[in-house]
Amino acid sequence: MADLDIAGAIAELRSTFFDIKSVLDAERLQADIDRLSEAAGAPDLWDDPEAAQKVTSELSHAQTDLRRIIETEQRIDDLEVLVEMANEERDEATQNEAKKELKGLQRIISELEVRTLLDGEFDALPAVVTIRAGAGGVDASDFAEMLLRMYLRYAEQHSMPVSVYETSYAEEAGIKSASFEINAPYAFGNMSVEAGTHRLVRMSPFGAAGKRQTSFAAVEVVPLFEQVDEVEVPETDIRVDVFRSSGPGGQSVNTTDSAVRITHIPTGIVVSMQNEKSQIQNRAAAMRVLQSRLMLVQREEEAARKKELAGNIAASWGDQMRSYVLAPYQMVKDLRTLHEQNNPSAVFDGELDGFIAAGIRWRKRQQQETDD
Repeated sequence: MADLDIAGAIAELRSTFFDIKSVLDAERLQADIDRLSEAAGAPDLWDDPEAAQKVTSELSHAQTDLRRIIETEQRIDDLEVLVEMANEERDEATQNEAKKELKGLQRIISELEVRTLLDGEFDALPAVVTIRAGAGGVDASDFAEMLLRMYLRYAEQHSMPVSVYETSYAEEAGIKSASFEINAPYAFGNMSVEAGTHRLVRMSPFGAAGKRQTSFAAVEVVPLFEQVDEVEVPETDIRVDVFRSSGPGGQSVNTTDSAVRITHIPTGIVVSMQNEKSQIQNRAAAMRVLQSRLMLVQREEEAARKKELAGNIAASWGDQMRSYVLAPYQMVKDLRTLHEQNNPSAVFDGELDGFIAAGIRWRKRQQQETDD
């Protein structure tokens, strides 16, 4: 039996991992863990539940990042030993085990490498995601609800806390819109590549006489800023409406009119909040999201002005950034990155890692081309 020769692949893995480890900075992560652990041990930590949850969440993610670095480095060392053992013993089963471990390490290091690309100004922040049904009638509202479930499942699989702010149900099926917060480090960096117009092609289950139906839904992603005091919103610029939350089919959820909708008159931005029990809490949460969106608008306008002055306007992401085709064949394809998956059911069940990784790499290339 011939020796298993994957020394070159292992050397390449180790080189890439060394670069990743330098960027992620294991020493800084350990310092963050020590600081957060001390804060988490404070006797008055839970006097402020929101601050306590932020501390414990950051601690958990820092510990996970450091553990992945340590475990990955150990697995590379172990793989070299496994290859040596397989070749000494001329054992086919051990060689196959080494090949399998190599593929697993290549996947893990690819995921870690993507993390190093999240170096944008807002990438480390939590995210607020809004989904809106577009053209396509009942199919579009049903599609919007499918996307909502997809993102909630993705967040669940990655242990990212989610708070659903508001859901507006459609009359027949699905939702008109929904907004939710993903309160985890780098949530915006990951989710921002999901922003854009999504298209669904399928045989409509809503009486379309067996014809294929195309429907659309829009996904908006904004960072949630911790401090937004610098964005002043005069009371004269907003309209506040109070309403009763509703569930599917118009069923009442709250017994009081606690849900709040804030409209920013100059921009037309609308933020609704209904997940808190009191009107005061919903208004405060809605104002925070509104200020975050206004801050992002200001930053985007400033960036657009700079690009215009420089005479270099980058291409926009455009419409229909991803297609979900269920008939006549099965495929989900990102039209920017060309990444595709032939199992739409898995994608709708939250398996988005491939699409998000490809989107982050694509965005980084676009930024580098623009800078050049």
